[in-house]
Amino acid sequence: MQGPLASLKVLDFSTLLPGPFASLLLADMGAEVLRIESPDRPDLLRILPPHDQGVSASHAYLNRNKRSLALDLKQPAALEIIKRLLADHDILLEQFRPGVMERLGLGYEALKAINPRLIYVSITGYGQTGPYKDRAGHDINYLALAGLASHTGRADSGPLPLGIQAADIAGGSLHGVIGLLAAVIARQQSGQGQHLDVSMTDCVFSLNALAGAGYLACGVEPARENHVLNGGSFYDYYRTRDGRWMSVGSLEPAFLQALCEVLGRPELAAQGLSSEPGQQHLLKRELQSEFEKYDFTELQAMFAKVDACVEPVLGLDEALEHPQLKARDLVTQVPRGDGSRQPQIACPLKFSEGLPEPRHIGARLGEHTDQVLGALGFSAERINQLRSDRVVV
Repeated sequence: MQGPLASLKVLDFSTLLPGPFASLLLADMGAEVLRIESPDRPDLLRILPPHDQGVSASHAYLNRNKRSLALDLKQPAALEIIKRLLADHDILLEQFRPGVMERLGLGYEALKAINPRLIYVSITGYGQTGPYKDRAGHDINYLALAGLASHTGRADSGPLPLGIQAADIAGGSLHGVIGLLAAVIARQQSGQGQHLDVSMTDCVFSLNALAGAGYLACGVEPARENHVLNGGSFYDYYRTRDGRWMSVGSLEPAFLQALCEVLGRPELAAQGLSSEPGQQHLLKRELQSEFEKYDFTELQAMFAKVDACVEPVLGLDEALEHPQLKARDLVTQVPRGDGSRQPQIACPLKFSEGLPEPRHIGARLGEHTDQVLGALGFSAERINQLRSDRVVV
């Protein structure tokens, strides 16, 4: 089985999380992804703990199904190799700061002249333009500047660092893949590629979907715990007697009524329909008091067969054993080089025609150098010379 993106061949110059998560999705869907890596400045993800049999679990996952070519891009011979690869690799993904690829002779305009069908995706923190385009940043900074942190967290304790990298993945990776595939569709009509400028800050700013719409159209400034979905209503998390947590999303009247009846307080349902903040705060206190009468396992049993939008807050170990997640086959076994297999998070997309089986975990640095160069017509002697000259590893 090839997968729906089997016709795509991607050169991936990215490191760490945003670009590699994007190209993981592409590779899982069948695209041929070739990582172009530095021989002397390896991706820091390769050393990120924890390690499984000496290999970073994160690297093994984020770079599965991808080949690795180690090239010193500062050497002219490396540039010639990239130009040869562009004959049939017509998608490029990079996340250097603006101007770096141009200085290497690998900017969009230079490579477009070689292959006009090239789709060139640049993922950066702040984009290719603007006063912050050269500024360093991380996920937490993009969320802060995009306004999301201002209405996320608790009013009395401030914003909370998220358990996932929302700007990197929702901002960079997912928007990068969406834009890339849109450019592929456009190329099918025009025959021309294009440059896609993906700013993680821009993209997470657009995730202010409800709060942003309310502010721009009505001037309603969002703040922590001041609207329905960020803790300003009973839609929230509640501590159990034994220190665990339950999630309550019972917004609709029928679900709210079911919640209150299970807790033995049906009279509270009418209070939950009020939009008055004081009433919502009183209801939250009442619900918290009720939840604290029961242990976590008791509440799980009480709500297990009730459609009330109430679910337990699970640890990752518990989530892996949940019957819904198990039924969805969200864990896959990926071959290692020694014939054994490593459990990894599976591609979450379900195609009726299926997806190809995972081929291998993230490759060793330069593992496919000889294979790639050989396919380009380089002789064994020439490859050895390039290796001696430290152009490749």
